[in-house]
Amino acid sequence: MSKEHNEEEYVEVKVKKSTLKYEKDLENLQIELLKFQNHVKAQGLKILIILEGRDGAGKGGSIKRLTEHLNPRGCRVVALSKPNVVEQTQWYFQRYVNHLPSAGEIVIFDRSWYNRAGVEYVMGFCTPEQHEQFLREVPLFEHMLFKSGVMLLKIYLSVSKEQQRKRFKERMKNPLKQYKLSPIDQKSQELWDKYTIAKYSMLLSSNTETCPWTIIDSNDKKQARLNLIRFILSQVEYPGKKDGKFARIDEGLVRSGEAEIFKMEAGAGKNKDIANSENENISQEVEDER
Repeated sequence: MSKEHNEEEYVEVKVKKSTLKYEKDLENLQIELLKFQNHVKAQGLKILIILEGRDGAGKGGSIKRLTEHLNPRGCRVVALSKPNVVEQTQWYFQRYVNHLPSAGEIVIFDRSWYNRAGVEYVMGFCTPEQHEQFLREVPLFEHMLFKSGVMLLKIYLSVSKEQQRKRFKERMKNPLKQYKLSPIDQKSQELWDKYTIAKYSMLLSSNTETCPWTIIDSNDKKQARLNLIRFILSQVEYPGKKDGKFARIDEGLVRSGEAEIFKMEAGAGKNKDIANSENENISQEVEDER
């Protein structure tokens, strides 16, 4: 084989050290996820993971890394389309019930019944009365799941307005990502403050002791993916669990639902993008809930 031919087979590629560290941490975490899944199957656990966040928060990429090495026989991703004519006449939670986990199964909802707390309410796809009814019923519904033995992990990926704008621009330029764009996505920046109020109302109503929310900053998508997996693994003890540096949650990027509520309350008065009327809504909602 000639020297010229050998040179054509290899190309020198420079990779950032941070990228190599991310890939190594991700590999270690995915190995732990397999141990986690084996334990779920062996013990007959029922794991339900709800992943929520604004458009462009990184939900799809996070789910891909979470599931890519798991056994699909014991792990399902549920991403329902908009309800059909029949489903619109049913109890709101009905179409989700059929997808709940059985013993030994992990189910991940890529968006969930919380559509009613966010996009449906903001975009006018449900009435204010339906929204209020949902906020009253969702803690009761989730408590029923808890009492039936379902381990419910509710995770919200939090992205900034500026980062969301950048990601939308990237989608427009990248042909491989344009399928992610929708008319609703394009409204997200314009309706940012309304989504903020909707998120606040959702947290106030559904951040309960038995089914709390966990907030993960996702401006850095790679760190969000790692912290998502770390958080899930932290919720269950399983045989052979490793507790190295790679498995430690970044507490600067992960916080409780209660901490997020306080953060939003503190920031509402300082954020000039939030109209006075919306600040009044926040204050009234705080009084109503307390």
